[in-house]
Amino acid sequence: MKIWYFPILLLLVALTYSYWAGYTPAFLGVAYFIVSLVSYLLYAKDKKAARSGAWRVSENTLHLSALVGGWPGSIVGQQRLRHKTQKVSFRIVFYIMLLLNVGLLSFLHTPYGSHKLHTYIYNMENWTVSQFDSNLGVTVLLKLTKFRYDE
Repeated sequence: MKIWYFPILLLLVALTYSYWAGYTPAFLGVAYFIVSLVSYLLYAKDKKAARSGAWRVSENTLHLSALVGGWPGSIVGQQRLRHKTQKVSFRIVFYIMLLLNVGLLSFLHTPYGSHKLHTYIYNMENWTVSQFDSNLGVTVLLKLTKFRYDE
């Protein structure tokens, strides 16, 4: 395994432990996966555009995708596609976005952060139930937002 995939492996272990210990809902892992997939696709689109001279994906968009949790997909995109690996200024900002995201994830494991997350999820669940009829999509969403010890 390449060394640059080690942070992704750590994230998978951390998210699994976080769910099983009751710190975060399963939705957080699902969100990381979806945003990572989108990030990878953005890198693929930008690489293709760079080769053909078409309209490029802005670096700010790539950085934003990393900040909101897509950094695993960004790492895979950078390494597999050999894209944005040589530009030092881009890499520095990318790693700052990665550290900010991991810092936020760590914050969710503090007593204050955990309380805020639980409150936000509880309010979101109540709003969802009051706004939408019960259907499969709502049921799945509510199941994913449950904390393990709430089940």
